[in-house]
Amino acid sequence: MTGSTNVSNFRPYRGRIAPSPTGLLHLGHARTFWIAAERAAENRGQLILRNEDLDPQRCRPEFVDAMIEDLRWLGIEWTEGPDFGGPFAPYTQSERGVLYLAAWEKLRDLGTIYPCTCSRNDVMQAAGAPNAGDDEPIYPGTCRPQGSIAATVGLRSTGREGAAVLTYDAPAGVNWRFRVRNGEEISFDDLHLGPQRMVAGRDFGDFIVWRRDDVPAYQFAVVVDDAAMQITEVVRGADLLKSTARQILLYRALGLKLPEFYHCDLVRDENGVRLAKRHDALSIRRLRELGWTPQRARAG
Repeated sequence: MTGSTNVSNFRPYRGRIAPSPTGLLHLGHARTFWIAAERAAENRGQLILRNEDLDPQRCRPEFVDAMIEDLRWLGIEWTEGPDFGGPFAPYTQSERGVLYLAAWEKLRDLGTIYPCTCSRNDVMQAAGAPNAGDDEPIYPGTCRPQGSIAATVGLRSTGREGAAVLTYDAPAGVNWRFRVRNGEEISFDDLHLGPQRMVAGRDFGDFIVWRRDDVPAYQFAVVVDDAAMQITEVVRGADLLKSTARQILLYRALGLKLPEFYHCDLVRDENGVRLAKRHDALSIRRLRELGWTPQRARAG
């Protein structure tokens, strides 16, 4: 069994809020981000704002302006961010490509990732692949190398004389998956929900770290950024518990120090469904128009 994610008490507290500008922030965001701000204040630490705008199809500049305005209306203050910089700038993910590429090269050279031509549709249609309630179905292993990943992708190896060797000096053009060790147990002590335990290959499978359209995946980018920005505690929703297990594997593969994790209870609608950006009626912007106070919105 792996150990917990406890970090040294001597590390100065650095928390973060990391909204994605794919829509208006809603009541669930307000609650989670307020908890993050409160924990930073309680620990006499810093709170960092990061703009997670990597998805070119869904992210829009007007949502960036709206999220900053709504966060300030909620009474949340940060010490570093895209609006006024800081020691770990830039704080906008679309401007941090050099860091992601360096980390991808490290994983490639370590042989922990492999190229995959499967589409999400392919994975969803594979027998036994769906993983209900999660953001990424369990990968059936269609493109998974049987032997050494390093040999498969031809990592600067010439091979035998005259042999065709496929080399990848850049990630674009195919999906890149992190190969998990089936049966490996990942455990961590969540600061809110208590001990968590998941098993690779059962609770989640090989996961994407870089998309074929040349966009770093969420799991990968947040690990690179949280480590680079020296984040000591990650506060986010309980729907991301499996993401945390995946990210712990990335932290270890890259040789990075783990933060602590605090997963908040989810805010749900009247039908018990967790809030999403499609809940326009519960967006912070709409609630402001209806006369809600910041205190009421922060309470969720």
